[in-house]
Amino acid sequence: MSSISENIILRSTNLSIGYVQKSETKIIGENINFEISRGELTAVIGINGAGKSTLLRTLSAIQPHLKGQVSINDTKLTSFSNADLAREISLVLTEQPVSKNLEVFELIALGRQPYTNWIGRLDKKDIKQVFKAMALVDIEDLKNRKCYELSDGQFQKVLIARALAQDTSMIILDEPTTHLDLFHKAFVLKLLQKLSKKTNKAIVFASHEINLALQLCDKILVLKNNSSVFGSPEELIKNGSLTDLFPEKLIEFDAASKSFRII
Repeated sequence: MSSISENIILRSTNLSIGYVQKSETKIIGENINFEISRGELTAVIGINGAGKSTLLRTLSAIQPHLKGQVSINDTKLTSFSNADLAREISLVLTEQPVSKNLEVFELIALGRQPYTNWIGRLDKKDIKQVFKAMALVDIEDLKNRKCYELSDGQFQKVLIARALAQDTSMIILDEPTTHLDLFHKAFVLKLLQKLSKKTNKAIVFASHEINLALQLCDKILVLKNNSSVFGSPEELIKNGSLTDLFPEKLIEFDAASKSFRII
């Protein structure tokens, strides 16, 4: 096996995503093909309703795919048990069902659940992973704070640290910059870029922050018109894949500045 193949964490082949409601199948996207490798930061972009969150839920096995195949480290997604999958994928959702009454250390320690014994007791290795995760996102000084005392930006860093403590080869985030101002949007995405390189993890996130994604990501998956295009920002710009992302006469893509602008 080549070194390139060995580095591929996530592979999607002719994937169709959507829902089955009673006897009706609603396809949101089809023929979705991409490969994501270790150390790569990848954004999933598209207009509202394009299927970004649906794709992330499918990739993390929260909902089944309709057709095609998803594999993680060359193993079919459907072959994983829930326990084994939790050792492969860390998931950070927009609205996290967590108690903000927990202290920061306690919330991050929840990322160790796939490895702890049946009563959830942390051993030395688990504690070391929690402190390592806090150090990676620079929040050691917050460890004893209650999560409800944190700003939105600080809380997002805690959720990222929890995903890091889970010690998986891939992290999936759905809209990690929601509720953040422009500075903190850029800060969080820049942090993800740094973490992908420093930890050699594959990090995939859905976002509306397309201009930031174009500047910071290694790869981008564009969802539009029930189809998709995948490549580096440079490749997508060169082949014109971004020019028709939005309806005409309001927003256009300017290849010279590599950004979207109002017209």
